[in-house]
Amino acid sequence: MPRLTSAERERAIGRLEAGDTPEAVAATFQCHISTIYRLLQRFVITGSTADVERSGRPRVTTPRQDRHIFRSHVAHPFTTAAETARTVIGTQQAPISRQTASRRLRFRGLRNCRPARGPVLTVRHRQARLHWAQGHLNWNNVRWQNVLFSDESRFCIDHADGRVRVWRRSGYRYADNCVVENNAWGGPSLMLWGAIGHNQVLGPVIFQGLGPGPGNGVTAQRYMDQVLHPHVLPFFQAHGNWVFQHDNARPHTARATQDLLHRSGIQVMPWPALSPDMNPIEQFWDLLQTQLNRVVPRPTTVADLDRAVRQAWSNIPRQASNTLVRSMHRRCQAVIDANGDHTRY
Repeated sequence: MPRLTSAERERAIGRLEAGDTPEAVAATFQCHISTIYRLLQRFVITGSTADVERSGRPRVTTPRQDRHIFRSHVAHPFTTAAETARTVIGTQQAPISRQTASRRLRFRGLRNCRPARGPVLTVRHRQARLHWAQGHLNWNNVRWQNVLFSDESRFCIDHADGRVRVWRRSGYRYADNCVVENNAWGGPSLMLWGAIGHNQVLGPVIFQGLGPGPGNGVTAQRYMDQVLHPHVLPFFQAHGNWVFQHDNARPHTARATQDLLHRSGIQVMPWPALSPDMNPIEQFWDLLQTQLNRVVPRPTTVADLDRAVRQAWSNIPRQASNTLVRSMHRRCQAVIDANGDHTRY
């Protein structure tokens, strides 16, 4: 039912003052009788038929801008809310916030999700994950506080490889424009190594000398020369009772790497294959990507990305590593609850 115009409100009050009943006035203007009663009450209290000024903060976007935000993410679902917010000038003549853009998208039924992906877990993989989680479930925080968790991650100029998120509607998980397709190289990028522990953050180490093609990635020799010798070995010389965690990537399991760690007296934590969700540093990479998303202007060269990564790394709160390490008990329980399958981590 349409709202009464200003002129209709004035005429309705005139009819009431002339002696017409609210029911008759409502029938004349084809509106609900409660509308006439509220109009009469407002006129008695304020002496005016105009809308009373509403309390609360006014909306910073117009309905047209709300539609633009929604349609832009349907067309380009990998755009972040922060990127959209920087392009929308709100009613206060300033760019809207990331939170505002997120609220508008959620109101229209979009959710911020990780795109469809994940390693294929065989029965053997699930059994190994379950066995590992059961064996470490009873570790207390003190034991976890003596583990140094490490990992590598590739960050591209456009986005962090494997760390993008997508705004999509329910049921659109496998829509063509909502799925990340793996790329053998992925364009200009940086490969990073980092490690976290209780009150400890090592890195970022940006690998040098990498490129496309066989033999130009992270090899065991590069891993030893650029990570173990300058960073890991000195750390364990100062913290001898710690345990070192890295996954089963080839540079980590190479004979030369294992021999170096053994000669250095470094205890290495056994790790089940295909288990990034069990490593808390995965969320540290997500924190780094969040900081990178705030960089304006966006990096356009590898040198720009290098500077942005180092600055973003320094902006991550130092207590974040402690929070992530404390999640290890919950991660183990999640793997057990999933019977060794994928978890929400």
